[in-house]
Amino acid sequence: MATTPSPAAPLRPLKGVRILSLALNLPGPAALMRCHAMGATCLKLEPPAHPAAPRGASGDPMALYARVAYDAMHQGVKTLSADLKTEPGRKVLQRELAKADVLLTSFRPSALEKLGLGWKALHKAYPQLSMVAIFGATGARAEEPGHDLTYMTENDLVPGLELPASLYADMGGSLMVSEAILQTRLHQLQRGKSVRLEVALSDAAAYLGLPRAWGLTTPGAAVGGGHAGYRVYACKDGRVALAALEPHFAAALAEAAGLADSRIQTLFTPAAHAAIAGFLAGKTRKQLNALALAKDIPLHTLQ
Repeated sequence: MATTPSPAAPLRPLKGVRILSLALNLPGPAALMRCHAMGATCLKLEPPAHPAAPRGASGDPMALYARVAYDAMHQGVKTLSADLKTEPGRKVLQRELAKADVLLTSFRPSALEKLGLGWKALHKAYPQLSMVAIFGATGARAEEPGHDLTYMTENDLVPGLELPASLYADMGGSLMVSEAILQTRLHQLQRGKSVRLEVALSDAAAYLGLPRAWGLTTPGAAVGGGHAGYRVYACKDGRVALAALEPHFAAALAEAAGLADSRIQTLFTPAAHAAIAGFLAGKTRKQLNALALAKDIPLHTLQ
């Protein structure tokens, strides 16, 4: 009798790698969460909590305004409080730097220098240590203030007045950070040397914005609302996200909607948009879910 194979054990390419993080808020902790899942031993030094914060509060602002997110990102991560502006705090930092393989920071370049964490001095004192530095932007802009929303906006990813549904630049940046940490590990294995890498949240936003820069998602483009099979429509009791873009999906949609012509160019016409909108408006979510299964049409219904 055949048995269902058990899921493969997760890969742990960072097993044995010790990461010391000084990065607060979202990108650094989110990257640390991913690195812990890949087997890394993760320690985070946090500044003392603000005097106005509740007793026992963390020094990371994320713990104050989004505790659920903070807790999720710090599962399996050891945290210590250390005021790096004081001698005792610097001693804690030096002790942990001596044991770490990778240092993760999110300070501006000037702040790193003030803390004695410039790469030249750091590499001399701890030659085994690699570094991944998170900045808002690179080069001359590294000292500029900015945030997820500003980097998204400058890459044309906030077209209206509504806020984006997620912190895309921060989360995209966290993926780049975990990738950079893996790169430091490969570099150490291949060349036996530590290395310093930078990750800019503005670069993460620019990468996420490439489809728009290429013209794929600009208004009227195939996935920018121009193709009648790739849009969000109203249905009888909610909404439906329709993604019938490829010719065989588009043909199935056109047939279901009663369009006589299912050629690709036809689905860019106002008549096709009107016909599909009218067809979907008369269907319930339950009916559309059944249609998707019966006709192999990619869609997702929403309340």
